[in-house]
Amino acid sequence: MKAVIQRVKYANVKIDGKVAGSCEGGFMILLGVVEGDSREDADKLLKKIPYLRIFEDENGKMNLSCLDTDGEILVVSQFTLAADCSHGRRPSFTNAAAPNVAIPLYEYFVSGLKEAGIKRVETGEFGADMLVELVNDGPVTIILDSKELR
Repeated sequence: MKAVIQRVKYANVKIDGKVAGSCEGGFMILLGVVEGDSREDADKLLKKIPYLRIFEDENGKMNLSCLDTDGEILVVSQFTLAADCSHGRRPSFTNAAAPNVAIPLYEYFVSGLKEAGIKRVETGEFGADMLVELVNDGPVTIILDSKELR
């Protein structure tokens, strides 16, 4: 499972011109479920993401987590994170998990953020054509792969 985490001032996702989900002062997470991923992969990300200390404390040091700052999170499914660009110029997405596997893992991840204590977690719509708008704060962008976490 792959996650691109951006510290944001504001983010939203629109479907057919209407805001489907948004957040302020927190994380915008693009989440990609890869073939072979399981709840164990989601749990690895859930043990890390809510506790990432990438918000500034009173001394201007990145020392606070999303939980510490009452941050909000917007999670958007992103199958293109599974892209294989090793051959040719057209990415292959065969590594992306099938929807019958990816959707339950995506929903499990979102529920896990809420259970961790994130006060507001919103989402886009799995498989929809979405427009994402955000103001990256910093900019701070972190990329996590569950296969690289312990």
